[in-house]
Amino acid sequence: MAEINYHFVGENTILVKVKGAEVLNHPMLNKGTAFSQKERKHFQLDGHLPFHISTLEEQTMRRYKQFSYLANDLDRYEFLSSLQDRNEVLFFYLLYRYPEELMPYVYTPTVGEASLQFSTFYTRHRGLYLSYPMQDRLEVMIDNLGDKEIDVIVITDGERILGLGDLGVGGMAIPIGKTTLYTAFGGIHPAKLLPVVLDVGTNNPELLDDPLYIGWRHKRVEGIEYGSFIDKVITLVKRKWPDVVLQWEDFAKPNAYPLLEKYQKEICSFNDDIQGTAAVVLTAILSALELTKEPLEKQKIAILGGGSAGMGIVSLLCSALVAQGVSPQEATRIFYIVDIEGLVHDGLNPSIQHRPYSRREKEIKQWKVGHHQHITLLEVIENVHPTILIGVSGQKGGFNEAMIREMAKGCERPILLPLSNPLSKCEATPQELIAWSFGKGIIATGSPFPKVDYEGKKIPISQCNNVYIFPGVGLGALSVKATEITNSMFLAAAKEVSLHSPLLVEKQGPLLPRLSELRTISEKVGMAVAHAAIDAKVASAAHEDVEALVKKNIWTPCYPKLITE
Repeated sequence: MAEINYHFVGENTILVKVKGAEVLNHPMLNKGTAFSQKERKHFQLDGHLPFHISTLEEQTMRRYKQFSYLANDLDRYEFLSSLQDRNEVLFFYLLYRYPEELMPYVYTPTVGEASLQFSTFYTRHRGLYLSYPMQDRLEVMIDNLGDKEIDVIVITDGERILGLGDLGVGGMAIPIGKTTLYTAFGGIHPAKLLPVVLDVGTNNPELLDDPLYIGWRHKRVEGIEYGSFIDKVITLVKRKWPDVVLQWEDFAKPNAYPLLEKYQKEICSFNDDIQGTAAVVLTAILSALELTKEPLEKQKIAILGGGSAGMGIVSLLCSALVAQGVSPQEATRIFYIVDIEGLVHDGLNPSIQHRPYSRREKEIKQWKVGHHQHITLLEVIENVHPTILIGVSGQKGGFNEAMIREMAKGCERPILLPLSNPLSKCEATPQELIAWSFGKGIIATGSPFPKVDYEGKKIPISQCNNVYIFPGVGLGALSVKATEITNSMFLAAAKEVSLHSPLLVEKQGPLLPRLSELRTISEKVGMAVAHAAIDAKVASAAHEDVEALVKKNIWTPCYPKLITE
């Protein structure tokens, strides 16, 4: 088993087995110019560092100034990644101080370009790469991490990265980004997080022909071979870290649901694209409905996109309705799902996932449409007049002026959620939606947008980002050692975040909380999720004091005390 060069021996104390440049070269141990004179002497660092001893605040000011000089988005992403690889405490303190400004360069939208350029910009190892041709050595590869304690794993196979498609091993940028957000906003210690990519090949011809591509240059493994490989990985992960929380990330539709269904009771896991997206959409809707003072069961919801994200949203919204006392059958009837073949209805032989929400042929025969075999989103809006419109299609321009004007005719405050990202895939911009809805739309987007000027007002636009949900869900689940993550836990998370909507107390506030408030909110989400796990009887840890259990798992970036034997 591999030996690691440090061990945590207290809340913020690390036993170090190396000295000299090796200390400086480890991101968890390195303090840079903040090493004291005593530490410099003890760890043989004299001469390796300039004379002045900096405070963490001074270092943060220095790095922020450097960051501010950069004009290119990808350069800013690379600058922050490089800092994270050199000095984790300084990186997270910088993010802790400037979350609103740095978030777009840590994750969306810049992480999409980083995924596309992953092989070109690869410089330093972070995370675990499990490649199909080496499956006979999976146990060795995992054991090479040594006795490292892991609380949360974010895992992808790179097949459906954002709206960009199959990026193979370049998908690793997503788990790296998500684990970073677990620390930044959930407070989970960075050393206890593990990004993982399953390199099972790629069907992207550009990557297969790219001499710089660093993944396995082979068509994707599918079917029995793919399933067997995943099974081996999960078996070994469970054996090494039985209490870990595992987050499935950016798996393609044919695999996303089957993997979640197969493993969600076997290992404490969830799919962020299905369940995390659904929960943050529910958060946005609950917040907006608090403003309009209308109940969820009275809404008509049109969804453009019937993939994993869309169906996850529908499923969780149904659970929310049932929790409020609506019958399961009635709950399914408020949705109008528009997929690639148009409105999902019984005459189209819908899939198993779509079938419960399929519209009845008898109903749509009364509609005025061009062709009943392909009913468009505009035709749905004209016939139904929905109050909520959700876009998870990856289709730029999926919402147009005619649709939004029609919605605004029959709805005082239409809720408009174009959620596809990156920016190039967004169904419509906030500027367009506000203009088309005559300023009435309540809007949240999948990618970050600046404030919109409309009739002398500056309207803030919230990013409907899963970061509002998954850090708190992971924090709560690991705190009570949940054996499963239930729908009730996501409902608890969504409800808690919705209580903090600035729009409820500020006339021109954003729909979702500001990122500067999210770390505190995620702690409350963690507690709500932990209580929901206890109520669902899936908490295996003693839980007399849930608040203490959650707080025990929250790390604030500060330099640790380093000791030697």
